[in-house]
Parts: sequence; C-alpha cells; structure tokens
Amino acid sequence: MEERLLPIGIQDFEDLRNRGFIYVDKTAYIYKLAREGKPYFLSRPRRFGKSLLLSTMEAYFLGKKDLFKGLALENLEKDWIEYPVIKISFGLNSYETHEKLKARLNSIITELEEYYKIEGKYEDPAERFANLIKSVSQKANKQIVILIDEYDKPILDALYTEYEEKNRQELRSFYSPLKDYDKYIKFLFITGITKVSHVNIFSGLNQLNDISLSKDYSSICGISETELSQYFTPEIEKLAKVQEMTIPETKEKLSYMYDGYHFSHNVEGVYNPFCLFKCFKEDDFGSYWFESGTPSFLVKTLQNQPMELSTLINGRLANENQFKNYDPDSKNMLPVIYQSGYLTIKDFEKETRLYTLDFPNHEIEQGFLEVLLKKFISVPYDDIGLEINNLRIALRNKNIDTALSIIKSAIADLPTIVKKEMCENFYEAVTHLMFRMTGYNVVSELQSVAGRSDVIVTTSDSVFIFELKMDKGQDFDKLADAALEQIDKNGYSERFAVSGKVLIKTAVVFSSEGKGIIGWKVE
Repeated sequence: MEERLLPIGIQDFEDLRNRGFIYVDKTAYIYKLAREGKPYFLSRPRRFGKSLLLSTMEAYFLGKKDLFKGLALENLEKDWIEYPVIKISFGLNSYETHEKLKARLNSIITELEEYYKIEGKYEDPAERFANLIKSVSQKANKQIVILIDEYDKPILDALYTEYEEKNRQELRSFYSPLKDYDKYIKFLFITGITKVSHVNIFSGLNQLNDISLSKDYSSICGISETELSQYFTPEIEKLAKVQEMTIPETKEKLSYMYDGYHFSHNVEGVYNPFCLFKCFKEDDFGSYWFESGTPSFLVKTLQNQPMELSTLINGRLANENQFKNYDPDSKNMLPVIYQSGYLTIKDFEKETRLYTLDFPNHEIEQGFLEVLLKKFISVPYDDIGLEINNLRIALRNKNIDTALSIIKSAIADLPTIVKKEMCENFYEAVTHLMFRMTGYNVVSELQSVAGRSDVIVTTSDSVFIFELKMDKGQDFDKLADAALEQIDKNGYSERFAVSGKVLIKTAVVFSSEGKGIIGWKVE
C-alpha cells in the first residue's frame, strides 16, 4: 500500500486538499460557528492546528466549494456566498521591541491595501486598519470576514521586558476598529495561545465569544480518540508492526504519549496533532513537541514566579478565572502555563466548580520537567540524563545515601532567581522534580489524618517517605530526629503498611541560607 501523506506542518487548507494530504474533517464546526455568531476567540497551544483552522475558514468564506468535496460542509452549505477576507497573522516575525511590531502592522496593512486596491490615507496602523475594513466592505458592497492568527505573539515575545506594555498598547489601538466598525464585519475569528484579558487588548469588544472552554468546540483543534480510529487505522497498524506491538498496545502507548488534552470538563480527550503525525511518520514514540522548540516565554514565566513550581508539578486546583485569562498586571502565571499546553483539565468538581489541572500526557510531563531542571539545578545539561538514571538506579537498589548525594550535588546552591525566604518551597519542589524524572510514582504533600507528608516516592518494592526540614540554627541531630518522629506521629506510613513493600523513612535537612542539603538521617 502506498504511504499516505501526513499533514506535518501544513497550514494552508487549499495546499493540503490539492496535494492529497489526510484531512481530519473539522468543517462542521466552521458551519456551526458561521451560523450561530460573529465575533469569536479561541485559545489553543502551539502546534494544535489553529492556523490550518483559519485557512479552512478563509477558503469557506471565499466560496471555494471545490476544496470541500467529500467534507461535511459540502452538504451543509447550500448558498456558498463569497465574502472578502482580511487575514492577519503574527506568526512569522519576532516582536521583542515595539518598533518591530509597528513595522509589521504597517507591512500587513500595506499588503492588504495593495491586494484590495485600497488607497492608503493614514500613517497610524489603527487608522489604516479602520480605513481598510470600511473601504473593502464598501467596495464589495457586502460585509467582510476578518481572521487573526497568533494575535498574542507580540506580547509573548516581549514578556517581562520594557516592551511588553508598549506592545499591548499598540495592539489595543490596532484592534479597536473591530468594535467601532462592527457593521462592516460578517465574521470575526481570533486565535492565540494565551487569552489576554479584554480590558488590556480588545478594548470595548465585550461581545467577543470565547469558545476556548466550550464543550461544543473542545475538539475543534487536535485529534479526538474517535477521529484517531476513523482516520488513522492504517498508520496505527503500520506503527504496531514496526514496534512489534499489538494494536491495543499501540493505541495505549499513543494515548500515554500524546493524548490527554481536555479543553472543557467531561469531554473526550484530544491528541496533539503535530506529535501524532510525527510519530506515524517516524514510526517511533518520540518527544516531538519539545523537539520543535521550547517557547522562550515558558522559561521567562518560570523565572518570574519560580515558586509556582511546587503547585505546577503536583497537580493544581483552580477556579476558571484563575487560568482563563492572562492578566499582565497580575503575578498569577497559571493562565500562561495552562494555555500554552503544559497543563490541561483533568477533573471538575461541579459543587465547588473547581478544576484539577495537570500534565496532559507523558511527553509533556517529561519535557516540562526537563525544562525546569535545566533552569533550576546546577547539573550541566548534558549530564542531566545520566544523573537521573543514576538516581533511578539508587532508588531501585534502596540506596538512600547515593540518591540524596546526587540531589545534594544538583542543588548545591540556591539559584539567584530564588529569594532566600522562598528556599523551603524551592527545595521541596526541586527534590520532588528530580524524583519524578526517574519515572517512579512521586507525591508531595500527601494528606494523612494528622498532616501532610513532604515527598513520597514509590517503586515496585519500596516506599520512601521524606520529611524535609530547614536548618535555622538548630542542632542537626535534634532536627532530624524530630522529622522522623513527625513521620510516625502523623501516620504518614500507615497507608503503606499493608502494601508488603519496604518502608524507608528519611529526614532531610536543608540550609535556610540557600546552601542546599546539610545532611540526612534514615530510619
């Protein structure tokens, strides 16, 4: 059988259809959107098909009926009216400075003015945009369609720099005609990674319908489990053969690696399409999302709020407002982490309306933790894998001294980005992080009847219970003994007593001056 064409990196719908690439039909969503409303916003992580979605919308509104042969829209749409389309993308350039953004805005408008043969009357990008909207609509004697891709890239590129606010102000001004010239607009769709609050960017555009957490559109981007079986059975069978696995085993491994994204509660999970296609192309379960680049704004975010580590790597309870909108004036970095795709919705409690956020799959978890290790421990990058493997072997052999010696070397000094008063949380988070990279089950702050244990690591035949203490001038032996007594007194080990596994209780004492591990005592 001839190998089918996988749309890896293909963002143009017309090119995809004309060249015969596999297309997972999302056109019913587009028909529904066009019939039910006008101004929409969608947040999705990178490499999730947002650009292809907008390109498909562009082809639809341009009336390119032939491209939709065999797709849902072919039967749904009866009229096929052609509308002028203004499509804007910020994906190709970088915007570390305000000057670069302003130059790009003017370049975008110039290209559109030339395409639609509109005379430019103004110099300011916002005024030029307003004139373009009005002129194109009046010239065609009909409303127009506006599609904006990666609207937030100029903000993310300048995150935590002096230009972030300037870029926000420039975009706020540029987008203002979207409200003032609403009568000329038939359909408006805006995509990005993060959703910057309306007050800061879409000034006055209060009617913008955010479908990012909508159940109806949870699978508008990405590949659902149903779509995986419907469209990619030949690829799954080929992968299974190469990997010498059964079909069920292959599906289970695909889910473990690339599935698990939920953009609403109680909905079918979706796969990252880029990673899925790369896996099928290479016939290997690689870490393709991080290989395509680690966004600089992730590292900037973690540096800005390093104490978020302890909550990010343990799962996070949050209400919708805590992760829905990114507010540049707030120190809450959760929206950036969630909307970037490093966390996803794993559970929802209806009574309290609290969401549980956690890593979507193994690929993201391992990649994210590696990014953290690179920034927050002193081990050279090339040696991280070796040190984690040595830590894994030490735990497997129940060699606590070796395991903690490895961690001691990795966090010998407090990073300059972490203040001394934050070091207790930092040490707990990084200790958890290194244990978790081993692949063993790791839990921090596990609730017992009398309290919460600091870190618990479980292997196939052992349970390690670590109680972490800060040295504040106390005698080491007294502090370590008190920590071991706390483990027993609070019953941290009781839940594991019937497991048949070896219980190893350890007190670890850290320096309150940021000098890493002082020592440990094992019972």
